[in-house]
Amino acid sequence: MKAAVTTSTLLETAVEASRKAGDLLKDNFGKSIRVDYKGRIDLVTELDFRSESLILRIIRERFPGHDILTEESRIPQRGAAYRWIIDPLDGTTSYAHGYPFFAVSIGVEVNGTIALGVVYNPLLDELFHAVSGGGSFLNGKTIHVSETSELDRSLLSTGFPYNIRDYSGKNLDNFNRAVMNSQGIRRDGAAALDLCHVASGRNDGFWERGLLPWDVAAGNLLVTEAGGRVTDFRDNETDIFGKELLATNGLIHGQMVSLLE
Repeated sequence: MKAAVTTSTLLETAVEASRKAGDLLKDNFGKSIRVDYKGRIDLVTELDFRSESLILRIIRERFPGHDILTEESRIPQRGAAYRWIIDPLDGTTSYAHGYPFFAVSIGVEVNGTIALGVVYNPLLDELFHAVSGGGSFLNGKTIHVSETSELDRSLLSTGFPYNIRDYSGKNLDNFNRAVMNSQGIRRDGAAALDLCHVASGRNDGFWERGLLPWDVAAGNLLVTEAGGRVTDFRDNETDIFGKELLATNGLIHGQMVSLLE
C-alpha cells in the first residue's frame, strides 16, 4: 500500500524495516551460513542478501517511486526526491565469524540531504535514530556526545578497509599516533555502530578512510544531531560520498585533525 510521504511515515518505515531485518540477522547469528567473496578478503553472506531483500520489500510496498541505494544490489537511480540508503548488514566479517558487533543501517535522503537515519543493533536491542533538526535518540531517549575535551583522555575508534593489502593509505600511521595520544582505541568493524557510539558519548571520536554511503548515511546524522562534528581529515565539510571521515564530540575535533595530518 502506498503511504503518504511525511517524516513520520518515513521514520516508521525505517524503524520497522531495520527491526525486522535485525531480527532476521539475530535469529541466524552463529548458525552455519553461506559465505562468498567479492574480493580477496571482502566477504558477503547469504544474510546480507536476505536482510536486504526484506528491507527492499517493505520500502517498495510503501514508497514505490523512491530511489534506493544499497550495498549488495545495483538499482538504477531515477532522480527521485527521496532516496533510501541501506546497509542491510554492517559488520559482515564480524557476523560471519560469530563476533557480536553488527547492525542494520538505513538513511533517507530528501532532495540530496540526509533527513533521517536509523541504526539497529539487534543483539543489544538498541535502536538509534535521528531526524534532521530533531535530535538523536537511543530507544526513544535523547542522546548527546561526550564532554571530553582532551585527546589523551579520549576513547577513539577506527576501521581499516577491505583493500588494506593493496593500497598505501593503510591508516597504520594514524593508528600508531592515536594510540599513543589517547586513552585507547577500539576497532570492531561496523562504522554505523562506531558513529552511534560517538553520538551517544561512548566513544569520543571515530575516523576511517574508504567508507561508502551506506556505511555513514545514518550515522553521520546521528553524530551531528547529538551535538558532534563530522568532517574530512582536514576539517573540511564532507558528505556520504567522501573518502575520509572524522566524527567527534566537537571538543577534540581540532586535536584529531592535527593528529591525522
